[in-house]
Amino acid sequence: MALPQKHFKRGSTKPDLPEDGVLRYFSMAFCPFSQRVHLLLAAKNIPHHKIYVDLIEKPEWYKDYSPLGKVPALQLTAVEDQPTLVESLIIAEYLDQQYPQPRLFPTDPLQKALDKILIERFAPVVSAVYPVLTCNANAPPDALQKFEKALDVFETELIKRGTPFFAGQTIGIVDYMIWPWFERFPIMKLNTKQKYELDVKRFEKLLKWRDLVAQDGAVQKTALDVQLHAEFQKSKTVGNPQYDIAFKGKL
Repeated sequence: MALPQKHFKRGSTKPDLPEDGVLRYFSMAFCPFSQRVHLLLAAKNIPHHKIYVDLIEKPEWYKDYSPLGKVPALQLTAVEDQPTLVESLIIAEYLDQQYPQPRLFPTDPLQKALDKILIERFAPVVSAVYPVLTCNANAPPDALQKFEKALDVFETELIKRGTPFFAGQTIGIVDYMIWPWFERFPIMKLNTKQKYELDVKRFEKLLKWRDLVAQDGAVQKTALDVQLHAEFQKSKTVGNPQYDIAFKGKL
C-alpha cells in the first residue's frame, strides 16, 4: 500500500496505516536528522512505510506516535505495544543492532564510544552554520568563522585516521551521521552574498571525503537537489515553508 507523498498537517485525516509489521518511519523531507535514519534504512534495505509530517502545523494524531512531536520517529510495529523510537542516533544504533548487514557501528566498544563522541562533536558545526543555512538575516557576523573552526575538528580527524572514510576503507556510522549537513552546505553558494564554499586547502581531506560519500548508493537514494534545499530555505524566511516541494516531479 503506497502512502501519499505529502506532509500531513494540522486538521489532516490520520493516514490508513497497514498493520503489516513493517516499520513506520515518520519524517520531514528536509530534516537532516530524519535523513540520518533514512540513510540507514536505505543502506540496510530495510522495508518501511514513510509518513511525512509538517513540523509547523503538526497533525493532531501525530502525538499518538511521537508524544514530543519530534522527527525522526520510528514505530516498531512488529514489537509488542508498538513502541516508537525518537532521536536519530538512538534510532541508528537500534537499527544497526537489529539489522546488522552491513554493520555500520564499530564492533570494538572503545572505537564505538569514540565515534559516538565524534558525532556529538558535530553539534557545534551545526549550531554555528544553522543561521546561514536557513538564510537568517540576523545571522551573527562571525557565524562562518565559528563554523569553519568547528569543522576543523573533522578535517584533523580524517588526517589522523588516514583513511578515505571516517569508518576506514568503507562507509560507516560517522560518515552517515554527518553527511546530511554536507548535502546542505552548497546552499550557501546560492544563498549568501559571498557565494560561500568550503576552502579547498583548509578542508582538502573533507572535500575528497564528500565526493566519495556522494557516490554511495544510500546517499544517492536519499539525496535532494541543492536547488530544492535552497528553495525550501527561502520559503521558510517568508514564513511559509514549502515542505512538499521535496516531491517535485514525483507527485
